[in-house]
Amino acid sequence: MADFFRKLIGSKEEPAKQKQSNAVITAPLSDHQINAIITNQNFTYEVKQLVAAVGQSVGKQREHNEDSVLALTSTVSGSADNVPFGLYIVADGMGGHQFGEVASNAAIRIMAGNITKRFHSYLYNLPTQSLQISLQEVMESSVMEAHQYVQREAPGSGTTLTAALVLGQQMTIAHVGDSRAYSIHPDGSIVPITRDHSLVKRLEELGHLNKYEAENFPHRNVLIRALGQGESLEADIFTVPFPNNGYLMICSDGLWGVISESDIFRIISQAPTLHRACGNLVEAANAAGGPDNISVILAQLIG
Repeated sequence: MADFFRKLIGSKEEPAKQKQSNAVITAPLSDHQINAIITNQNFTYEVKQLVAAVGQSVGKQREHNEDSVLALTSTVSGSADNVPFGLYIVADGMGGHQFGEVASNAAIRIMAGNITKRFHSYLYNLPTQSLQISLQEVMESSVMEAHQYVQREAPGSGTTLTAALVLGQQMTIAHVGDSRAYSIHPDGSIVPITRDHSLVKRLEELGHLNKYEAENFPHRNVLIRALGQGESLEADIFTVPFPNNGYLMICSDGLWGVISESDIFRIISQAPTLHRACGNLVEAANAAGGPDNISVILAQLIG
């Protein structure tokens, strides 16, 4: 790694030309300075920004991957306040339904296309234009467009969809099905942001199942609400703060269904990077049997 930095800025053997302008002199960094940069864990960020990573696997017991994932992160910064922007979506095509993988992939593409089209002028044009509708309305209309597309182009299929639109320090959630979004906090607490639209969850809420019975319910994958299913669709849409000094995690049931919350926190907190954390989460789900497709997104707001 140190060699990489030297190639960029010069080395002792091949000294870079010193530039002098207004008494400012540049020179190659020493080995000590390069190593200090590489090993420094106490970075300070002048620009608040989102960072994100993705992990995915077909699992150990499935032949096809019916999960689809989208992670889009952008930061616009300059003389004005910077605008961290992120769009993160996990969709799990319904197993046993025709074109499950088609439904999940179409859902994330239609939704992401609609949202980014609405935000293009807001983020990238000058002067900055304000949105004409609320973030929740943007999410709702995007979910409905994806729902109608799946019904029309892949009839009989269905998919879960859990999406987070992050703007600044707020995130607007759109959710259908049993993929999940979590807030993960530095103290080890993992708080589900979404509520499963599943038969087992409904029975638990009605008091017909206790927590242990719900965890061992034989029909845990039966959904009572899914994108692409039914004439009308009611998605859960709401806005919550981004977890302070923590993480946003969105995942399919191939992850949360086989790994405990305590193990999830331990894996994330011990990983050196978000990318490694996602990879380790996927490996842990496969080590637990990998009964389903596995998808996970981790996002962190730093600065």
